[in-house]
Amino acid sequence: MLDIKSEEILAFLKANPSISSKEIYDGLEIEIGYATVKRNLSKLVDENLISTIGKGRGRKYLIGPAYNLFYPIDLNSYFEKEIDEREILDSFNFNLIKNTLNHVTLFTKEELQKLQKLQKRHEENILNLSESAYNNELERLAIDLSWKSSQMEGNTYSLLETERLLKEKETASGKSKDEAVMLLNHKDAIDFIVDDKSYVSPLKVSSIEDIHSLLIKDLGIARNVRKRRIGISGTNYKPLDNEHQIKEALIDMCDLVNSKENVFEKALFTLVLLSYIQAFGDGNKRTARIISNAILISNGFCPISFRTIDSIEYKKAMLLFYEQNNITAIKRIFIDQFEFAVNTYF
Repeated sequence: MLDIKSEEILAFLKANPSISSKEIYDGLEIEIGYATVKRNLSKLVDENLISTIGKGRGRKYLIGPAYNLFYPIDLNSYFEKEIDEREILDSFNFNLIKNTLNHVTLFTKEELQKLQKLQKRHEENILNLSESAYNNELERLAIDLSWKSSQMEGNTYSLLETERLLKEKETASGKSKDEAVMLLNHKDAIDFIVDDKSYVSPLKVSSIEDIHSLLIKDLGIARNVRKRRIGISGTNYKPLDNEHQIKEALIDMCDLVNSKENVFEKALFTLVLLSYIQAFGDGNKRTARIISNAILISNGFCPISFRTIDSIEYKKAMLLFYEQNNITAIKRIFIDQFEFAVNTYF
């Protein structure tokens, strides 16, 4: 969360856009040194909350175009309001992918340094693994990911029951056939992206549709881009309901992901935007988690199992993105789960 000084600076900039650091210092109604103002402004620029125009003494500060993306919001406070009490962006934001996200960096310098350090540790870890040991670790992660991703969608298999199913094809008593199929489909999709690491490089709509088809096989869910309107439980956000607009949004998302050089950005963009677009009748978040991991794997990065994330917290983070286009909560989950994966597997 922001400290009180940064909050005061942001509030002042909202009311007084395009002003210098000296004007901000003179206008603030709190005791703060000029050097502290400068440090806070630099930090806010790095966090994409404010932007600058001009250079040197002519530099002016203003609220950045991506302010809504990165402003820290406390999930508990936000969801204290009931669904109909929250002021939200209730329809698809057409400017988000083509304009806003094309001109931002998702991670701060500090966050990127942390992620890159973790990735380096992952690379060092796998250098010391035999091929069989590496494959064993990958299978362990695949089981965890299949279990957690399915659990987030209401699947009641335990992790031990999932392991037994995926390794020995033994179904759990008292569970539905669809629950077993969902888990087996996850494992098939993960095996697919591991066997063909180039399948998402570059990312294409057809690749997304293929992986979605693997995930929903024999579950009575329609394949390919939906042709009807859908709703999302827990929110008044309404996804696109026009097939052509949905396909265009997917193409724009693929163009955005392919234009980025940073692998972490590619993976996070995919994780949130496939869920936001809701291109399919069902299985959107499952597809997003697998495609996001496919991008990590295809670039030699550590995949993420999401094993320790609370399902409700994950859903709240996604709802926050749907309703406010705010990425802070799901970004924090992504970073934490990447750290967990590096520390736990391989």
